[in-house]
Formats: sequence, structure tokens, C-alpha cells
Amino acid sequence: MFGNLLLGALLSLTSAAFFGMNATSVRRGVLTGTVLQGLSISFGFGLPFFILMSVVLGSFQQIWNFSNFSYALLVLAGLIHFGFGRYCNYRATKAMGGLLVRPLQQISVILSLFLATMFLGETLTPIRFLGIFLILLGPLILLGYRFKIYIRLKKENIKNIRNEKEFNPNYKEGFVFAMGSAFGFGASPVLVRGALVDLDYTAGVAGGVVSYAAAAILILIVVASPVRMKHVFSMSKVSAKWFSLSAFFISVSQMLRYMALAVAPVSIVAPIQQTSLIFQVLFSWFINRDHESFSVWVLVAIFSSFIGAVLVSLSTDFIMSIFDFPEDVETFLLLSWP
Repeated sequence: MFGNLLLGALLSLTSAAFFGMNATSVRRGVLTGTVLQGLSISFGFGLPFFILMSVVLGSFQQIWNFSNFSYALLVLAGLIHFGFGRYCNYRATKAMGGLLVRPLQQISVILSLFLATMFLGETLTPIRFLGIFLILLGPLILLGYRFKIYIRLKKENIKNIRNEKEFNPNYKEGFVFAMGSAFGFGASPVLVRGALVDLDYTAGVAGGVVSYAAAAILILIVVASPVRMKHVFSMSKVSAKWFSLSAFFISVSQMLRYMALAVAPVSIVAPIQQTSLIFQVLFSWFINRDHESFSVWVLVAIFSSFIGAVLVSLSTDFIMSIFDFPEDVETFLLLSWP
């Protein structure tokens, strides 16, 4: 059991690193390209990649051996995460930058945990509730930062501000689609875990094939018209480069995520994946410095959400093995819900 948890944690952390690189690449891609162009390359690369890796890892045959219930969960997960969630993520990133979007997307881990307690029998503890509070604090700090910017725009000459080179986010569109992506990214881990529970990590890659195939069919229907096909193939070389990099990074990230969910509970995998914030900030500083907001408040929001995600992922026993708490405090920390 401990071995599976450790493997799941390592897979989740590696997945988070690749997701951070993906978020940075997406940001560069949507600067010159469109959401539809990005999604087309993402699925055009992702599905063949998952099929290839299922052959390499020896789990290709598992694609045909899931139960009908597991197929339904995997298809729904693919449509919600890869279809709806990824579309909203691209729109939000294009509107206000990846670093402003991520604190809002941290809400996805709260949704994942509550769904996991309701449908998978997982539990929440006081330490995890503290983590949830800190995760929620990130978006609240971001809302305060957004209000501050709004007041500044009221006081200054808006035309002059718009003519500056400085990146000016579209908060309204960004917030709406960031919350949409949070829903898609938060609901899917529970569906995947429900489909893959008690299977080995290689079966996770086979499950990813099913999910990606469902979402790929959806995007194929969307781009099937000649006008949209022409639009997809008209993307610039710069956009194609960044979207291709993004497609590789997100495919590896999702493969590792599915593998992790096959061997570890949602309450471990989902919070650890939020550490992608750290990787995203690091990569964005070197690659997207002129196209992101690096305000102190944005970084504080990210830090709050990150610490919250870490607390959510830690077990009470682990915390108590490190610190010597009074008996009353230990009794409180051992409480669980439901």
C-alpha cells in the first residue's frame, strides 16, 4: 500500500513539472494563435502519443478490457477534462495570462476532494481543511489585486495604458473561463480514479487512450467544416512551434496523471499536482516575462494556494510524527469527515 502511495506521489510530482512547462508553452502559443488551433495540435499529438505509450508499456490490450462502467467514466472524464476544461484553460490563459489563471484553478483540488469523499470513500481532516482554506485564499487575494488594478485604471488615462507594452489582462473573460477549467480539471480525477481503482499504473495509460479518443472525436466534429479546417492550417510557424511543445508536455503530464490515479487516491494525486504552480512560475520567468503578471500579490496568491495544496496532501499521521502536539490538539487533528 505504501509503495503505491509513494509511486503515485512521484508520478504526480513529475506530472506537475510537465504541466508547468505546458502552461508556459500554451501562454506563448495563444499570443499569436487561437484556441481552436491549439486544441487541434494538442489532440492531434496526444491521442497517437497515448496509443504508442500503451504499446511500449504493454497495456494496449487493456484498452479493450475495461468494464462498461469504466468506459463510461473514462469517456466522461475525457470530455470534461480534455474537451471542456482544456478549452476553458486556453481561453482563460489567452485572456489574462497563465499566472493569473492558476490561483483560480486551484479551486479544482477542492472540488476533487469533496467528490472523492462523496463517491470514493476518501476522508478529510482538519489539516486538509486548513489546506482548503489557503487554496481558497489565493483566488481571494487575486480578486483584491484585480480590484486594485480597476481603481488604478479609473484614475489614469486608459488610452495611454492600453498603448503601453505592458501586458493588460482581460479579467472578466479570464475569470469566467478559469472557473470553467477549474470545474473540468476538478471533476475528472474522481472519474478516472473510479474507473482505474485497483488496476496497475500501466492500465492508466490505456485509460488515457479511451479518454483522449472521446475528446479527440469531439474536437474533430468541431473542426470538420472547411472554414475551420482552413483556419487551423493557417496558423503561423511561431504558434505551431509553441502549440507543438505544449502538446508534448501536456501529453506526458496527462499520461503520468492517469498512471498516478491508477495506484493512489485522489486526495494524494490532485493536491500534489498543484505544485505545477512552482514550475510554471519558474519557467514563465525565463520564457514569458513580458507576457505575464509578476505582481507581488499574484505571487502571494500562488504561494498561498501552493502551501494549501501541500497541506491537503499530507496525512495527519505524518504531521504528528514530526511535531509533538499536546493531547487535546492531537485528538482534534485525528478527527475526520465524513
